[in-house]
Amino acid sequence: MRVRATTTVAAVIGAVALSALAVPTAQAAPAGPAVTFSNVKVNSKAVVIGPTAKVTVSASYTVTKPANLSAASFDSGPVLYRGSTLSVQSEIIAGDNPGTCTAASSTVLKCTAKIQFRPAESEDYQDLVNSDAGTWNIGALAVGDSGLTTKGGFGTIKLLRASKLTANAAPEPVRKGATITVTGKLSRANWDSNTYAGYSTQPVKLQFRKAGTTAYTTVKTIKTSTTGALKTTVKATADGYFRYSFAGTSTTPAVNATGDYIDVR
Repeated sequence: MRVRATTTVAAVIGAVALSALAVPTAQAAPAGPAVTFSNVKVNSKAVVIGPTAKVTVSASYTVTKPANLSAASFDSGPVLYRGSTLSVQSEIIAGDNPGTCTAASSTVLKCTAKIQFRPAESEDYQDLVNSDAGTWNIGALAVGDSGLTTKGGFGTIKLLRASKLTANAAPEPVRKGATITVTGKLSRANWDSNTYAGYSTQPVKLQFRKAGTTAYTTVKTIKTSTTGALKTTVKATADGYFRYSFAGTSTTPAVNATGDYIDVR
């Protein structure tokens, strides 16, 4: 069931070979297997994905079917989709393979599946592009010889572009009362180019933790440059650690830089 995020459900049927049925995108899908879905769960609220490495997330769901409908007569699996409803026109992300189901009774199947996210281009496709970051809805579909059955509305999941943050305080050692310059950079995964790239004009907190303590306090808030760079100055007051802290956005997770120790003499 591997499809790109920009692929429609119709393309799943026509091109991914869950069945031999092809449904034109301009038409409604024929009635599918007489099944219903429940308890569709993806085991993550947010999936953080870097610029190249594949990330796999597990899922589970329940299929209820007529007793006379063979489980082998249809394939099923969880999907992520955008839009108010899951339909033949929806853009979706699905797993490489249909779910694996075990009969709990003659009418109930307990199923598990995996959804893979690939930011790097493979021989045939690239799963993710930058515009795919953000919130997706969770649904499920079943495909048989008769057509397609879908069900959405099982919650949401976020796909996030992995973030990195650095901090460097200098000079070190430094005289008490002298000026310290703290530089750094905020970057995030670029799924279009498969690299990390600077995250521009984002508010980032400069924080300080005095030596011998455990909590950071915010000194000031500055914004990253157009290239994601950070630079500001403070007065040296005591030995301790400076770091930058980013609260995150709807497409990028929060991240803290490793604290950089400054020796004040």
